[in-house]
Amino acid sequence: MAYTRGNLAVQPKRKEEADRLYREKTKVVTRRMVLPLQEKLLYMLTLGVFVLVAATLIWRYVHIYDLNLQAQKLDAQIASTKKDIATFQMEKQSLEQTVAQRATELGFIKPSEDSTIYIPLSSTATDGDH
Repeated sequence: MAYTRGNLAVQPKRKEEADRLYREKTKVVTRRMVLPLQEKLLYMLTLGVFVLVAATLIWRYVHIYDLNLQAQKLDAQIASTKKDIATFQMEKQSLEQTVAQRATELGFIKPSEDSTIYIPLSSTATDGDH
């Protein structure tokens, strides 16, 4: 093997470096893109519209709840007033039944149906303003 440097046929193969002391690692670094100002404003406007719609819906539901509460209070008040009216009607009926008895106790008499009652016209029976 006298001539080996230039002859590829007889050139010895190089050893591949299999035993490396360190291993190469590639790390992918992603840079976060900052949103443009117009896109930020669009997102904020969209969020503002959603908040406005939600607030409107909530306000409407609160208003409806308040109206229902007022209607329930009015229904309760109407029921108590009806009870009072029924009590007063019973009291009126009992008073109407005792009117004739109280009149006889006080000395009033019931006129007969065929008798005529005459009321004299006097200055004491009328107002003194005339």
